[in-house]
Amino acid sequence: MKMQDEKGPIVSIKGLHKNYGDLEILKGVDLDVQEGEVISIIGSSGSGKTTLLRCINLLEEFQSGEIRIDGRPIGYDIRNGRRIRNKESVIAKQRAMTGMAFQSFNLFPHFSALHNVTLGLVKVRGLPKAEARSQAEHWLDRVGMLSRKDHKPSQLSGGQQQRVAIARAIAMEPRVMLFDEVTSALDPELVGEVLNTVRSLAEDGTTMILVTHEMHFAYNVSDRVLFMNEGRIEEQGAPDALFLHPRSPRLASFLKDFRL
Repeated sequence: MKMQDEKGPIVSIKGLHKNYGDLEILKGVDLDVQEGEVISIIGSSGSGKTTLLRCINLLEEFQSGEIRIDGRPIGYDIRNGRRIRNKESVIAKQRAMTGMAFQSFNLFPHFSALHNVTLGLVKVRGLPKAEARSQAEHWLDRVGMLSRKDHKPSQLSGGQQQRVAIARAIAMEPRVMLFDEVTSALDPELVGEVLNTVRSLAEDGTTMILVTHEMHFAYNVSDRVLFMNEGRIEEQGAPDALFLHPRSPRLASFLKDFRL
């Protein structure tokens, strides 16, 4: 696991609660993530994994608690003792501190791979078109997709589309990358190429939080693994400890088929 950074965690979550009406999805989540750390979140469907990522990315409102990135609270301000959601213009800037790759690739179907990556660099980061193109080509090359830069999504396999989506997210230079089940929509033979891309970014020191069902990948690539159960982090630790010596009976049951 990465050493404690003197500047403090890059992501800090305290007492996070998220409800959908009367249904409580997150029940007081606390989590600190250090710069360069790779964290995998595992757990059954409905345990709150994806909701946690969407709160960090401000795609979901949360009812109480606090999320800080680089020491700054995001999403909400406290005014006169009341919790007020930030304006959308402020939230858009805060959201740019995180990059997110989704289960579905969310590429613009009528744009080429290159255009999909350059668009945010021009519109959000305000880069000149030539510089945006250069950076986009760098990241497409980094994920092995430069030779397909002029192809539209319909001309690419699912794995190729996902790699373009990852390039688009990380080209924005976020402080932390969030991956939400990025292989779940792929045919089995395409899973490896996407996981290899994520593994390579992790080896480069990219701070990342991954929600995944790929247990061997989580075991091999993570600095720390979190097991979520019913809206809480039930157990966390180094991969060896969590996978080979689970303390929680629920985690032991969840991992019963895991073999090295």
